[in-house]
Amino acid sequence: MIGGRVLSGTRRCKMDQSTLKPSPGSKHSKKRVGRGHGTGQGAQAGRGHKGAQSRSGYKFKRGFEGGQMPLHRRVPKRGFHNPFRTEYAVVNLDTIAERFDTGTVVTPELLRERGVVRSGGQIKVLARGDIAKKLTVRAHKFSGKAAEKIAAAGGAAETIGGA
Repeated sequence: MIGGRVLSGTRRCKMDQSTLKPSPGSKHSKKRVGRGHGTGQGAQAGRGHKGAQSRSGYKFKRGFEGGQMPLHRRVPKRGFHNPFRTEYAVVNLDTIAERFDTGTVVTPELLRERGVVRSGGQIKVLARGDIAKKLTVRAHKFSGKAAEKIAAAGGAAETIGGA
């Protein structure tokens, strides 16, 4: 072994700090543009000929497509978007029936804890499926049929504040 190298048939290097070096091609000097023809980046300095992009201080506007009608103006607009719309996390009766035992008080916190709903927003109970268990369900909103089905099973549908 001479100078950290094994001389027998295999040309392996001893791994230590004195033999470390970066991978070939991973290190290179910064490209200096606009420093004369001999550099290969003279004249237009990689910016091409004329036009806004060749000028200093050029900043394109968001959505600008070079004068072509931008996408957000080409697409037709329809309808009305209500900025005050309330989004509800939807829970159906069949889901409540399979996840909770008889006599349980089902609250939004309990629904989040059991992974039935993810968001921290308001909860609305809908009437998909049937419920045969006596449950007290507390939510921000109920569909008419959902409240009827819960009452018919002997439970209670309690609307909580925030709706």
